[in-house]
Amino acid sequence: MTATIDRGAATKPVAPHAAQTSPPTRRRPGLFASSNGKKAVMAVTGAILVLFLVGHMVGNLKSFFGADSFNHYAEWLRTVGSPAVPNRVLLTVVEIALVLAVALHMWSAVSLARRASKARPVKYAAKRKSQANGYATHTMRYGGVIIVLFVVWHLLDMTFGAVNPEGFDAEPYDRLVAGFDPSRWWVTLFYVVAMIMVGLHLRHGLWSAFQTLGLASGRSYGKLKAAAALVSLVLVVGFLAVPVGVMIGVIK
Repeated sequence: MTATIDRGAATKPVAPHAAQTSPPTRRRPGLFASSNGKKAVMAVTGAILVLFLVGHMVGNLKSFFGADSFNHYAEWLRTVGSPAVPNRVLLTVVEIALVLAVALHMWSAVSLARRASKARPVKYAAKRKSQANGYATHTMRYGGVIIVLFVVWHLLDMTFGAVNPEGFDAEPYDRLVAGFDPSRWWVTLFYVVAMIMVGLHLRHGLWSAFQTLGLASGRSYGKLKAAAALVSLVLVVGFLAVPVGVMIGVIK
């Protein structure tokens, strides 16, 4: 039986119980919209960039074997795949892949940082400095900015010769020596700072990858932490060996 409300001559039935509606179903985010998807993108692009750093370091060390060895290596990069494909095609493909890897790596890092910030909007009453909140934030954020600025300068200097004393038409070995000439000590200093940032960035990235994969536990904790530090140290030393070699006259 239903109740009625008198409103003049008209009456309107009122249901004894309001109809219950179920809450709308939430769509699950896609793979790349989820935290796990973003972490996967960061891991894959990070691995690509690490492989590039290893190859680039090995190529740079050829400068210790003289101008012919280094120039031959630079020429090989431009002609690899020839005559099956025109010169520089494969190198261009690699360069495009590296640009995409850097862009996706930065996108996933920024997205994860924003998601973590939104998940904890209220700050602690007592400020607690942890490795993740202190070391990671400063190293990964500000170090990343320094690395990007350095990459832009490095391309203008060594690749395009726009800011190199020898110019674009010079041989790669001559541009390398001129780029790290003692008179341009500030360039070498910038290079050293950038490489240290790369090492810290890589160390933290490798260690985070080990933790994400669940490998950093028990007896493997110390070994994997040391392995991340060792890989980073080898790369930093390998890259810094070239400007130091130019500064002391071993590479000339």
